[in-house]
Amino acid sequence: MATQQKVFIDVAVDDSIREDAAIAAKLEEVCPVDIFKNADGHVEIVDANVDECVLCKLCLEAAPAGTVHVRKLYDGTEL
Repeated sequence: MATQQKVFIDVAVDDSIREDAAIAAKLEEVCPVDIFKNADGHVEIVDANVDECVLCKLCLEAAPAGTVHVRKLYDGTEL
């Protein structure tokens, strides 16, 4: 399967939370544009939805500090 080309936003999660079922469920629940998927207890990023990010910071608040990274590709800043 080909990955969607990200134009505006890039989202990444640290390996330290990737296998955390509770965080996976919380990220899937809070994201209004479905960037995160709880894939059998693993955090999965839905590449096709990443550019839909509205920069609401709900994912940053739902995960431990510094474990979710949202970067604006158009200016290089990170939330």
